[in-house]
Amino acid sequence: MFPKCTFHLVDSIGKKIKVVNEVATALGLENVTAAHARVESLPNRYDIIVTRAVAPLSQLKQWVQHKFEPRSPMAVRGLIALKGGNLTDEIIEAKVKAQLIPISGLFEEEYFETKTVVWVKTL
Repeated sequence: MFPKCTFHLVDSIGKKIKVVNEVATALGLENVTAAHARVESLPNRYDIIVTRAVAPLSQLKQWVQHKFEPRSPMAVRGLIALKGGNLTDEIIEAKVKAQLIPISGLFEEEYFETKTVVWVKTL
């Protein structure tokens, strides 16, 4: 869908990365690389970091705030996180401006009823 973008998928669980590599190969995706690592241990820099709810926003901010490519436009640098529940306290604690995008209307599964995509522009 985005052939001009490069995707670097990272997970601390090796089995997940093995599956990601196999799926990318099976689909012929040439713009995907994967690493068995934690994002904070990588030397790489990124325009956008996407994560699921692996930690509170304040912790995510600590892990990724120095991982953004300084040459990318400010308008595109940021964190996208799939989170659930009431996020007000997390946003206040993290001291970030966040845009919340509920996704319950996009999916029929009960799991998504309380899920929100959180966009934090440039940490």
